[in-house]
Amino acid sequence: MRFCRIGLLLLIPIAFPNPAPGQQTPPANPGKAESQSDAKSGPPAGAENWQALGDLMSGLELVTPIVVQNGEQPDFVRQLVRVQWRPNDPIDLWITRPKVTGKVPVVLYLYNYSDPSDRFHDNGWCKRATADGFAAVGFASALSDYRFKWRPLRQWFVSELAESLGSSVHDVQLILNYLADRGDLDMNRVGMFGMGSGATVAILAAYADSRIKTLDLLDPWGDWLNWLKDSPLVPENERSKYLAPQFLESVVALDPVTLLPSLKTPNIRLQQTVSEPVTPNTSRQRIAAAAPERTQIAKYMSAEDLLKAWKSTGLSGWIKQQMLSQPPTSGGDEGRASLSSNSQSN
Repeated sequence: MRFCRIGLLLLIPIAFPNPAPGQQTPPANPGKAESQSDAKSGPPAGAENWQALGDLMSGLELVTPIVVQNGEQPDFVRQLVRVQWRPNDPIDLWITRPKVTGKVPVVLYLYNYSDPSDRFHDNGWCKRATADGFAAVGFASALSDYRFKWRPLRQWFVSELAESLGSSVHDVQLILNYLADRGDLDMNRVGMFGMGSGATVAILAAYADSRIKTLDLLDPWGDWLNWLKDSPLVPENERSKYLAPQFLESVVALDPVTLLPSLKTPNIRLQQTVSEPVTPNTSRQRIAAAAPERTQIAKYMSAEDLLKAWKSTGLSGWIKQQMLSQPPTSGGDEGRASLSSNSQSN
């Protein structure tokens, strides 16, 4: 199965993953990609509690961020900032701001685990993402792109699902802390777009951190028992391992179907492509049924139908519209994710 890309204007793929996820390889980016054959072992897990979405006190220590690259275009400025809070797991943040003065609202972008981060330094994507006075922050989830280069070949996003999701949710909260410390972004107006596995992380992150006020979700994964049992993404020779009670228990607290009903995020859109093959129909229906009543649900029969909808509003048109109409609130700039301060589970 190959990736299905949605038009040159949008430069965004639908979440159709590769048929052999166990053999995923990072893109050949100079200075980032390294051979997995050189990896001796995965990074130490430490005391990080992946099931506790709001627990940022366990095993995470912020290293001083490094500005790797600065760039300027007629309509925007772009930075590559490297942040890190785990051994052997630096995270590249592509932060793009429009050329305006003052604090601007910000949208986080997290794509499917199988997608490289090349779009975040594509000038066309950056121009569209920052249009209307918005900042865009793009990054890769745990165990994806360059972030699995230290891992053994047998490990991939689904084989380490609890770590992939839990670590990425912690990343989102720590990224928001860093963005708040910068002082150039309006942390009262924070949105997040997620696709595929990235949409799942976005749901979990919004549950854990109330600073995320707007969610735009495209084809999230979830309903783990049925998803792991029926998704064609899971290799048949590995499926029994993921249906074992111990594995299912490790992800029970990380299931969008469980968390969506209590999600307090004010603005939510759920986009589902009926022909998207990764998530089984049963799981897709259960995810939609679990969404809060205020959720705007958009269903597309095919990737072509999705492209038609996006041609009229753009990838980020809906999320920007919600954030522009959002009344000012207090506490966003001061709010910081910690063990208990922002979690919606409290």
